[in-house]
Amino acid sequence: MISKQPTGERLLLEELPDRWRGLREAGPVRYDEAQGVWQVLDHESVATVLADPATYSSDLSALTPTQPDFETFRQGNFVGMDPPAHRRLRTLVSQAFTPRVVQGLGPRIEAVCARLLDAVADRDRFDLVDALAYPLPIIVIAELLGIPAGEHRLFQEWAGVLFGGDQLGEAPDMADLERALEAIAPTVREMNGYMLEHIRARRADPGDDLTSRLIAAEVGGVRLRDQEMVGFVALLLVAGHITTTALLGNAIVAFDRHPGTDAALRADPERVPAAVEEVLRWLPPFPELGRRVTRPVVLGGREIPADSLLMAHLGAANRDPARFPEPDVFDVTRSPNPHLTFGHGIHFCFGAPLARLEARIALRMLHERFRMLAIPHYEDIAYQNPAVVVGVRQLPVEVGRP
Repeated sequence: MISKQPTGERLLLEELPDRWRGLREAGPVRYDEAQGVWQVLDHESVATVLADPATYSSDLSALTPTQPDFETFRQGNFVGMDPPAHRRLRTLVSQAFTPRVVQGLGPRIEAVCARLLDAVADRDRFDLVDALAYPLPIIVIAELLGIPAGEHRLFQEWAGVLFGGDQLGEAPDMADLERALEAIAPTVREMNGYMLEHIRARRADPGDDLTSRLIAAEVGGVRLRDQEMVGFVALLLVAGHITTTALLGNAIVAFDRHPGTDAALRADPERVPAAVEEVLRWLPPFPELGRRVTRPVVLGGREIPADSLLMAHLGAANRDPARFPEPDVFDVTRSPNPHLTFGHGIHFCFGAPLARLEARIALRMLHERFRMLAIPHYEDIAYQNPAVVVGVRQLPVEVGRP
């Protein structure tokens, strides 16, 4: 992946880490006056926050705007819950969405990748996001849930609205968030209704899909309610879709910006998993995780009051020189690589195994299909709103075939 563009240009995906570095230089913990939030920036403190749900709660409902159509999502979104509710829901879902289920998706992911790449087989240039990175994880999730093939487009439309970030600036305040929730509420309402209907149909006629397994999951006589399953599906769209889309796009950009990387991975495909981890460290799709401080604490030498909103900054923590030798060097052989992109503790990302598997398979198949893949013009890249997700929205590439 050798670009024709001079490497002296600065891309948004390179400017963001510079901002994160500047934040960390002010100290491990700082207060952002403009947004009214505390930022935790070093690896040790971020890990401490994520590992202590009693002190740093994931339930932000008392601090952030609410909207009636999102209440169904909240019922199954265990990312925003604390124990014991978190433990109950995650245990139930884990019965259906097992590591074996994820690994068993390998052949199907390959088949979907092959079909998507076949669609651009006659092109020398195409948009990698539109052709592969965006549809791949959504199709996989929809198939996993037992959604008919003709309705997969609905998931793509919903995801585009939910994660587009068009209603937000780069530093949104609570008023901005409230307006954004109102704007996407109709999409949430449509998705709620569709999934509730799908779940009820599967209750009447179970199949061999994740929806049917979620219905059958039971722990101590307790089963998932329909609304909780709808919330989990929304979570799966985040964990299993946008993370993979961003990861693939970020990988192509990072490889292109670091000459020799792609050739090294082609020469030794066994390096691809480590390369995926370095991309995750380098550009975490969701660079911040919010927490509510439940009691007064001292962290990083700063006194933080109870009920403060705190942001654990994964992007800054992933470049902490105290934890990563030469943190600003993109090294696809880095080992160990204890990045925090997928979180830490009880909220470690549920969709991480699926995102990793999809990225590894997609990168391998791109190498097999194309002897060369480059970004011809960096100015043609369109970015996601970094306030929502760090990634690319459009990524035109040029390819050469064997």
